[in-house]
Amino acid sequence: MKIDRGQLTNQVSRLKAAGFDYLVKITAVDYVDHLEVLYFVRDIAASKDEILEVTVAPSDAWVPTIMDFHLSADWYERELAEMFGITVKGRATARLFLEKWDGADPPLRKSFVWDAQYRTRDVKK
Repeated sequence: MKIDRGQLTNQVSRLKAAGFDYLVKITAVDYVDHLEVLYFVRDIAASKDEILEVTVAPSDAWVPTIMDFHLSADWYERELAEMFGITVKGRATARLFLEKWDGADPPLRKSFVWDAQYRTRDVKK
């Protein structure tokens, strides 16, 4: 279901009340001209899944936190921030946990250029 980021917390709340109480994962996809943040939730008892899709512009890449509804969103939201450069507003902490990244170009964006400064060990050819 495609939604606006302003509707995200309301939709997550509505789905949780309807039995979708398990957050499977949060991820994003870079389509160059826009980013899609995908929220996968599951109703375990009814064996149903729902996907929420939030589209954001690369120049205004932010979404609200859903940690008030799913505490397991913590690591996924940190990954969004670090790997895709998508700010998650309303979080208590925004610390990085996966990479030593300077924030200039997120590693999972298509614009990322992999070069020697990001290598952590010598790669034998």
